[in-house]
Amino acid sequence: MSLTATRAYLPHETAERGASGAPLEGLPEWDLGDFYNGPDDPKLAADIASLGEDAAAFEAATKGRLAETLSGPKGGAALAAMLKTYETLEDRAGRIASFAGLLYATDTTNPLYAKTYGDVSDKLTRLASHLLFFNLELNRIGDEVMAGALADPPAAHYRPYIEDLRKERPHQLSDEIERLFLDKSASSRTAWTRLFDDTIASLRVELAGSDTKVTLEEALNRLLDPKEAVRKAASIGIGQALKSEERTFTLITNTLAKDKEVSDRWRGFGDVAASRHLANRVETEVVDALVSAVTSAYPRLSHRYYAMKAKWFGKDALDTWDRNAPLPEADDRTISWDDAQKTVMTSFGGFSPKLAELAGRFFDNPWIDAPVRPGKAPGAFAHPTVPSAHPYVLLNYQGRSRDVMTLAHELGHGVHQILAGPNGALMAPTPLTLAETASVFGEMLTFRQLLAEAPDARTRRVMLASKVEDMLNTVVRQIAFYEFERHVHIARREGELTAEKLGEIWMQVSRDSLGPSVRLQDGYEIFWSYIPHFINAPFYVYAYAFGDCLVNSLYGVYEREPAGFQDKYFALLSAGGTKHHSELLAPFGLDARDPAFWQTGLAVIEGLIDELAAADKAAG
Repeated sequence: MSLTATRAYLPHETAERGASGAPLEGLPEWDLGDFYNGPDDPKLAADIASLGEDAAAFEAATKGRLAETLSGPKGGAALAAMLKTYETLEDRAGRIASFAGLLYATDTTNPLYAKTYGDVSDKLTRLASHLLFFNLELNRIGDEVMAGALADPPAAHYRPYIEDLRKERPHQLSDEIERLFLDKSASSRTAWTRLFDDTIASLRVELAGSDTKVTLEEALNRLLDPKEAVRKAASIGIGQALKSEERTFTLITNTLAKDKEVSDRWRGFGDVAASRHLANRVETEVVDALVSAVTSAYPRLSHRYYAMKAKWFGKDALDTWDRNAPLPEADDRTISWDDAQKTVMTSFGGFSPKLAELAGRFFDNPWIDAPVRPGKAPGAFAHPTVPSAHPYVLLNYQGRSRDVMTLAHELGHGVHQILAGPNGALMAPTPLTLAETASVFGEMLTFRQLLAEAPDARTRRVMLASKVEDMLNTVVRQIAFYEFERHVHIARREGELTAEKLGEIWMQVSRDSLGPSVRLQDGYEIFWSYIPHFINAPFYVYAYAFGDCLVNSLYGVYEREPAGFQDKYFALLSAGGTKHHSELLAPFGLDARDPAFWQTGLAVIEGLIDELAAADKAAG
């Protein structure tokens, strides 16, 4: 975690992963006491104060001296010592930011939690100004001098960090401008993001035909109810609730898109997504190949599947609220937390006892917050915190089978974060393109086990359909989201976008990706407004498709050559941010730069759809 990144938790998973069901008892709640005993804990204020003093002391001792120090006879040892001090400061700041962010996610409507989050963000931003110089000065060091310093073994440990840092050199601004960008972040992007979170958390959805009002999370989850009347009421209610805040969502979107355009212009990024690609350490042509492969596959994936599903539902086309509905013969039972835990742990253990042991830590310790509560952050996420602590997982568990898959997904993230932790605060973070590897792989393990244990053809068919829908949401929908963002950010460069224009773009990409067998009703044009990724992390979404296709290919390798796979897999996860995706995939014989790589991943989805079609044909 960067000291300047005061938003302390990962963006939420798309709400389409959620599920609904009857209230459940005995769900675990996390304990943030490993950081602080509460927002009023005196240790929190003391740690912020001591961090500020140490950051200022580091600046006074180091600023303006890097070039001279690294050029000296002990330049390598000095570089290693400075990086170690800087890394320690980052870790300490990350602990504080993690506590504030996780506390806020627990209940975003709690005034004290919101104030703590805002105050901590402001203070960490001010503290970061003392450290801003360090990376800027490092990037001004000549290549020859830096190479000489990195030849020293202690300094060589940080080579991946330095090499990644120097990729930012073409887009680095003067110290004064960089500091201005940093200082204004609390009153610009951070503030607008918080407004979005607060607005989403306070929304209440009125369900048509009743006096019931529920949170947006609960309403979205009702779109998975087996009863069409429930789904329809939820869909209409969601549209009306989002419409009531349309002006706010439109203003937030326009403001943040403009904010990004200003930053991109000053930093010299030509394409609207270029800064994300650089942050992900992935080449533009790789992302373009992924997007091209997925969009060209729309007809044989999503269009074909939704046509099949419409026939199963006895309709000429699915209505908006039918797209993620369970099949008519699906099991609607509520899955207890104990059963969910057993399912995931058994599947993880079948792959590797090590994977089960790492995931088991989350159940053995209060690291998971599972219940649905008013004001709680929607969706699900796994927050890595910092290497000196441990990850936390947030869920909104409601007992459906998709909730079990979400649990497997987030535990995959958590395991990944634990394994990457020993790289230290500077090199543990994984680029988003690989950040979804362990999570999607965890889902695949859980799905494959459940499928193998299916008692009959009907259950197998339901499970296959559910998995196909999850894959379509992960691959097709996320690339459609990416296309939506591209259209919005490109159009915003020409001027502000009206809510109507945003709705037009949303409806067009939705029609293109979902196909003619999904009928988009009036009211759906505002559904773009609740997707948190658009606000929290622009262009994040393609990482899901990248991860899904990557895992499909990885799993194919595992099935063909299981011997030794686990060791290579854990090595990939343990690398954190120390290696490029090409280096990490090479031991598996995979190359994301090869267009055929993406076709292999998409072929897995197509194969599952083929199996469903064959079952239909056999049934007559």
